[in-house]
Amino acid sequence: MKDQLKYIKEIRVLYVEDNKDTREEVVYFLENRVSELYVAKNGEEGFKLYKEKSPDLVISDIQMPKLDGIRMSELIKEHDTNAKIILLTAFNDSEYLLKAIKLHIDNYAIKPLNIKELFSIMAKMAKNILLDKENKDIYNTLSQYKEIVDERSIVFKTNKAGIITYINKPFEKISGYLSSEVVGRTPDFLTHKDMDTSVFKKMWQRILDKKSWSGIVKNKKKDGDYYIIDMIVKPILDTNGDIQEFIALSNDITDLENSKEYFKKQSILASSNLEESILLAKLYEEAIDKSNIILKINTDKKITYANEAFYTVSGYNKEELIGKDYSIIRNKNVPISDYKKTIDMLESHLSLGKIWKGKTIDTKKDGSLFYCNITIYPMTNKEGEIVEYLGIRHDITEIKNLHKELEQTQREIVYKLGEVGETRSKETGNHVRRVAEYSKLLALKYGLSKKDVNTLFTASPMHDIGKVGIPDEILNKPGRLTSSEWDIMRTHSKIGYDILKTSKREILQAAALVSYTHHEKWDGSGYPKGLKGDEIHIFGRITALADVFDALGSDRCYKKAWEIDKILKYFNNQSGKHFDPKLVDIFMNNLEEFFEIRDLYKD
Repeated sequence: MKDQLKYIKEIRVLYVEDNKDTREEVVYFLENRVSELYVAKNGEEGFKLYKEKSPDLVISDIQMPKLDGIRMSELIKEHDTNAKIILLTAFNDSEYLLKAIKLHIDNYAIKPLNIKELFSIMAKMAKNILLDKENKDIYNTLSQYKEIVDERSIVFKTNKAGIITYINKPFEKISGYLSSEVVGRTPDFLTHKDMDTSVFKKMWQRILDKKSWSGIVKNKKKDGDYYIIDMIVKPILDTNGDIQEFIALSNDITDLENSKEYFKKQSILASSNLEESILLAKLYEEAIDKSNIILKINTDKKITYANEAFYTVSGYNKEELIGKDYSIIRNKNVPISDYKKTIDMLESHLSLGKIWKGKTIDTKKDGSLFYCNITIYPMTNKEGEIVEYLGIRHDITEIKNLHKELEQTQREIVYKLGEVGETRSKETGNHVRRVAEYSKLLALKYGLSKKDVNTLFTASPMHDIGKVGIPDEILNKPGRLTSSEWDIMRTHSKIGYDILKTSKREILQAAALVSYTHHEKWDGSGYPKGLKGDEIHIFGRITALADVFDALGSDRCYKKAWEIDKILKYFNNQSGKHFDPKLVDIFMNNLEEFFEIRDLYKD
């Protein structure tokens, strides 16, 4: 009941019942257990209240005066096709029940009412309602990120065959074409005659291999003029890893490229007029300055110059930066020792007169981070000695933040999928969160790489996804399973593996491994393959310990939670039998950290 109330208390409910005694009984149980409760005595009142309050869930009797439950449900569905409705019916209401089925009513309960059964139905529907709300919120956030990218970048999309399916307003503006003139065509009509077509051949080879491509492209405008863009093309994959479409994001660098070309041509001309040469150099410098984010530092790592674009992106002003050590903008999340190693490595590279290209993460004045693609040029005097370093940047913060948001969304979806299996066995979503946190802690203490730690952290919530294939009567049986029932129960490891194994995504491949091996035992007595010792993948060994620790400390349909002393005794006894002895030692030596996780994610 406690787990059910957790979801029910978050929703608003409309209850419609003409029988006073039944109504008072149900209202007594509901009024303090839901977020809001609206009560109607007949269908007319019920429909009116639904239009006024828009509740999350409707619970209604069928046979009522003025307007019966079926007709009220029809009106509600006409008003809101997504309305969630539970109808209360007697066994002899078969005619009404058939009408309800045709209406796609979500669920029903038999009269006389069993409150426990009603709460169980409500809890399942409430959880789905809340998940639906969460998914809509996620979609809304991603839509806003898309709008930001659409406003700041030149964007177009093609299908797998290379046919353009979408262009945004900046694309229309720079090319002179309307969307209706471009969509449905291949991009080759935009290509300028100066472009080497082999560039696009290499691009297609790369993106068809599911890799990103970036480069400089010269295109032709509708009026015959041209524009130059710095473009990245990325294949968009479905959950099976198959290409669905391609998306291209570009920045206009026409002015910058023209300035560079102009200066290149002018610089090779013999010029007897020093004043004219200086003017040309200033014009080139101005063009570079206006088209990029620029920062200069001297050999003592002191900032000597920043342009307006750098002040804008960093939030600092001239007085706050000039003369200060470059470390003023360093990423404060990186230890100072690691920062110094990076600077030393960079200085060693530049000291050879080599240009360095890469990405940088720096800190704004307000403490937030900004991300840039950066090219650093060692500037020398006439003797060839380095006198300063010139850094030219492009701000990619919005793209980085969007990537993080997509990663967080992917992790949230994995958690939700993990919760599917646990919900079927009447376990809480916090079980998969605790198992993920325990697994992450064990992986860190075991010494796995940062990449493997993050992969396991994301994949471990899906360890029991295979339970979706186990019948309810076995999965939720309160007593001991028979031999044949236990054989069926044990197939959930293979079911989960079969669901996930064909994915080309690293996270889902890891989840397949976890599902398949987390019931194997160190001494070889586990299932499904009877693997032994190091034959069991480390992901499976870690998840096994995390899962059993949480299961023993939690109430289940077939047992009560164990006391902690009994759990610790069990783990000591099972070291080298069920569990990897090294992992048991790590667990025993770090109990306080495991208890903190347990308390943080209580059911």
